[in-house]
Amino acid sequence: MGETRIVTKRLRDHPDDSWTLERYLATGGYQSLSKALQMAPAEIREEQVKASGLRGRGGAGFPAATKWSFLGDDVDQPRYLACNADEGEPSTFKDHMLIEGDPHQLVEGIVIAARSIQTRNAFIYIRGEFALGADRLDQAVREAYEQGWLGTNIKGSGMDLDVVVHRGAGAYIAGDETGLLSSLEGERAMPRVKPPFPAAEGLYACPTVVNNVETLSTLPAIIDKGGEWYGSLGVGKSTGTRVFSVSGHVERPGNYEVELGMTFRELIYDLAGGISGGRDLKFFIPGGASSPWLMPSHLDVPLDMDVVQNDYKSMLGSGAIMVYDETVDPLLVAWRLVKFFAHESCGKCTPCREGSGWLEKILYRMSHGQGRAEDMDLLLDVSDNIVPGLNAPFAQTTICALGPSIVSPIVSLERFFRDEIVERFGRPEVRAGEEPPAVPSGPTVPVSFPAGAGS
Repeated sequence: MGETRIVTKRLRDHPDDSWTLERYLATGGYQSLSKALQMAPAEIREEQVKASGLRGRGGAGFPAATKWSFLGDDVDQPRYLACNADEGEPSTFKDHMLIEGDPHQLVEGIVIAARSIQTRNAFIYIRGEFALGADRLDQAVREAYEQGWLGTNIKGSGMDLDVVVHRGAGAYIAGDETGLLSSLEGERAMPRVKPPFPAAEGLYACPTVVNNVETLSTLPAIIDKGGEWYGSLGVGKSTGTRVFSVSGHVERPGNYEVELGMTFRELIYDLAGGISGGRDLKFFIPGGASSPWLMPSHLDVPLDMDVVQNDYKSMLGSGAIMVYDETVDPLLVAWRLVKFFAHESCGKCTPCREGSGWLEKILYRMSHGQGRAEDMDLLLDVSDNIVPGLNAPFAQTTICALGPSIVSPIVSLERFFRDEIVERFGRPEVRAGEEPPAVPSGPTVPVSFPAGAGS
């Protein structure tokens, strides 16, 4: 089974100029929007997007049409659409590619979504480090205004829409939809307590929909070929295609758009070329740094959001599959991931603010040769204060999902590598009285962000 290219087709077929307006129009661009402008808002939502079964491609996998329906039909109050183009999850680079390679597809998808939820204002919150992507997106928005696809009375339909491209400033926490909205309002990118959810009280305390880049980029194809066509792809409730970012110890790392239902083995070995150097697979992370790990025995698990979550206690998450061969020390991987999340914690929730730093220090000591046999129990004890019962990543004492993200590597160590770790530090040559190596200096959790920080 190979790739099934829908959102990546244009940038794969025309890599030299896929981002230009000329190429977009020459390959059918904005024809779907012309069709959508002839539809009633509810028709787009119910007969197209709901029929397609499209679920969010940013991590949570929530049905897009259901999210839109929460806004209701009362349009007396202002409402907003926000595109989450932050993509701060380590090793995730699919949205980055779509923004750089096909920005007009995203703009067209935004206008279609805005038509359905009946908003006149949309924002694209893009990670500040995506300099080239932001420039191309700015150009695409400007060209869409010039061509009459944005602005007042779009193509005589009576629809008005303004789109603002907002560059963030580098905070992982802005990937949380409420953190993103806080940053858009000029505050620090810190998550908000829910409820109220953004659909009831989001940007500027008004109803707001937040969708991912890949989610919105899929809409032109759904309108063009129909919701039932898109819903016929995939497996179960995981319909359509997804772009997976495969990285690590594989022969051909990169982005692959595949029909959901393909197995991890087919993606990692057939498309990405298998483990580099002919070595064996040790473990892989199926959905970005925040997802619990899987083992070689899980290679034949299908790329199905519900199966991975319910049967294997992990998630497809952001779509980043990180592959590690037999030479890798899982303790080092866990330490590096926890260090990242500890650094990116906004500090709002005590369990995350304090626990992340403790876990990072324990893992640093363990991964640098100074662990103790009882350290696994210590890690679990601290983690239990962040995720009670350690049912990561689906229970938490924190406002946003960063807390469970910290715990995911530790839960994975407990599930698959506990005996190996305890045996390693139970050896007589590792003495409990030895001094641990010095921990690198500097604060683990940043104490402040610039005003409006976030990406």
